[in-house]
Amino acid sequence: MNMFNNILIPTDGSDYANEAVAKALQLAKIMNAQVTAMSVVDTGSLAHYKDGSRTSLGEFDYDQTGAKDAVDKVSKEGSEMGVNVKTIVKNGSPAHEIIEESKNNDLIVMSSLGNTGLTHLLVGSVAEKVIRFAACPVLVVKSSKKK
Repeated sequence: MNMFNNILIPTDGSDYANEAVAKALQLAKIMNAQVTAMSVVDTGSLAHYKDGSRTSLGEFDYDQTGAKDAVDKVSKEGSEMGVNVKTIVKNGSPAHEIIEESKNNDLIVMSSLGNTGLTHLLVGSVAEKVIRFAACPVLVVKSSKKK
């Protein structure tokens, strides 16, 4: 009996996320699990920059393309390993969207940048919010890369 039949892999395509993707796909292969690769375009951060200016539609399109590229990369890697991957791209708050999608999964495997101190206090952590509120267990892969 598999403990994890459906694994959610949130990704933004970054090197940090790719470390978690690799581990999640290995686990999915071992567990013969279905994978959902999800990328969320953070529309809250798109609305305004720190200087108060607004983003352009072209930049939003770029973020949409980047999100699609990120999940397509997971799908391609999964296919090469014999792992079935479904892809989802959403707009909204990353933590909220991941938490909502957690209701359809048995496990989330995601990365953490490991921010601490003032940055963590002001910005918060998507991983921390997901850990607190997800409907399923969360495996956080801390990056081995230096920031």
